[in-house]
Amino acid sequence: MSSQSPKLSVVIPVYNEMSTLAEILRRVAAVDYPKEIILVDDGSSDGSREFLEKLEKDGLESIEGIEPKNLNELKAAFQPHNQGKGAALRRGFQEATGDMVIVQDADLEYDPQDYFKLMEPMLSGEADAVFGSRFAGTPRRVLYFWHSLGNQALTTLSNVFTDLNLTDMETCYKLFRAECIKAIADELEEDRFGFEPEVTARLAKRGCRIYEVPISYRGRTYAEGKKIGWKDGARAVYAILKYAVKARR
Repeated sequence: MSSQSPKLSVVIPVYNEMSTLAEILRRVAAVDYPKEIILVDDGSSDGSREFLEKLEKDGLESIEGIEPKNLNELKAAFQPHNQGKGAALRRGFQEATGDMVIVQDADLEYDPQDYFKLMEPMLSGEADAVFGSRFAGTPRRVLYFWHSLGNQALTTLSNVFTDLNLTDMETCYKLFRAECIKAIADELEEDRFGFEPEVTARLAKRGCRIYEVPISYRGRTYAEGKKIGWKDGARAVYAILKYAVKARR
């Protein structure tokens, strides 16, 4: 890629992800595209915070086996205590200086090589935001039926109020044109996983052009560290209804 390509900001919220941090950074750094990596520690207690403090000082090259491709700027931010994924993302969006901003979880469920699929409609000038769908026919690990059904139900409920036809509103992979996400960043309120329906509702309210592309997905089990639970699903329903009301004001 040319050094003149629009820069990508990769925002990674981190909460107790020590077991996967080095590997996800290897994978993100290996994406051959000019980018900055913004890591936001959300009050980790498993050594992740200390790992990021050292990484900020020593650089990406200090990770064994890392092969950075193209531009790789590194930033680390530290929340004073655990506040939730949504709060960490707001902090990351504030730090972002790229032309495009993508959310990347610190686990290994999503493949950073899919960035190119997500960027395609944005680089062609057709999209202001691009969602990566886990349910669009690509290979994926087979896991929980009820979790999948819950995702579909939340996406459908969200679509009812936003008048969008998304297949995966709850996806982690959301790519934004920088001016688009920064325009609503100060309005975002949800501190935890309610971020997903809230940001979707706010994008729809502004009339942003949203595209959806298929991505690969290798979900993890709760034993492997998956954090989202039924309480987050209940909060997502509340958030969908809350921001549907706000959108009509």
